[in-house]
Amino acid sequence: MPVQKIIDIFGQKEVTLSFEFFPPKENSQLTSFYQVVEDLVRLNPDFISVTYGAGGSTREKTMEVSTELQNRFNIPTVHHITCVGHSKQELIDILDLMKVNEIVNVLALRGDPPRGVKKWEPEPNGFEYAYQLCDLISKSYGDSFSCGVAGFPEGHPEALDKDTDAKYLKNKIDHGGEFIITQLFYDNKDYFEYVSRLRNIGVKNRIIPGILPVFNFKNLKNFCAFCGASIPRRLHDIFGPLENDLEATVERGVELATEQCRELLEGGAPGLHFYTLNKLNPIKEIVHNLEDYLL
Repeated sequence: MPVQKIIDIFGQKEVTLSFEFFPPKENSQLTSFYQVVEDLVRLNPDFISVTYGAGGSTREKTMEVSTELQNRFNIPTVHHITCVGHSKQELIDILDLMKVNEIVNVLALRGDPPRGVKKWEPEPNGFEYAYQLCDLISKSYGDSFSCGVAGFPEGHPEALDKDTDAKYLKNKIDHGGEFIITQLFYDNKDYFEYVSRLRNIGVKNRIIPGILPVFNFKNLKNFCAFCGASIPRRLHDIFGPLENDLEATVERGVELATEQCRELLEGGAPGLHFYTLNKLNPIKEIVHNLEDYLL
């Protein structure tokens, strides 16, 4: 049976559930990784996605894992792909291989430069912006792929302001992007304002909120500093005293993520995309807490 495109799934479901994974660094970790995915797939997500790594650092692993997950679990799998680290021809080669492997869903990203690179420059004959990658996918591959893009409720760190960021997002949609998955955020006000900002400039596509429950507060602070997402004072007050108690952190993180997701869905969000960090139990518990909203 042909793999469903994400855009077609949207035609069948008003609210979707999806999970994001990253490829394990070592082959010895694959068995436990696939077990986690198998357990989460039992929660009936509509699709899953596989990250690409800064600078395209997991190129081969992303292709291998995406293909295996889609074939093993018979679930639409979104293969992330980035401009960073690739020439145009390399991107074409990757997209061609996706077609061979029957991967029909892609998340087109500019991507993060490798850590330590202060001033990123595109590869010779490469792309500087994600809209150029969207353009390549839509013009060169027709309807072979359903193409998603990333959105930034707080504005991309490199954008002049939130309105400028919204225009950049619309440019990605105008060049072939079909749906939006947002970066993590912890103040739902940022998400709802972002949706309004995009709707006001004519973006009608689905805007799926990206959710990262708090598993480890120290790691979260480091990650948010890297990606430009903010942590509200309220989270510092809650998780700061728990920083050395991972069990209590996870327990409280499940409660707050459940609360956040309920508010998003009640406010009209068209789904939830969980950044799982390849973990099972916290995500599983949160989804069970939301069963009434996700059936």
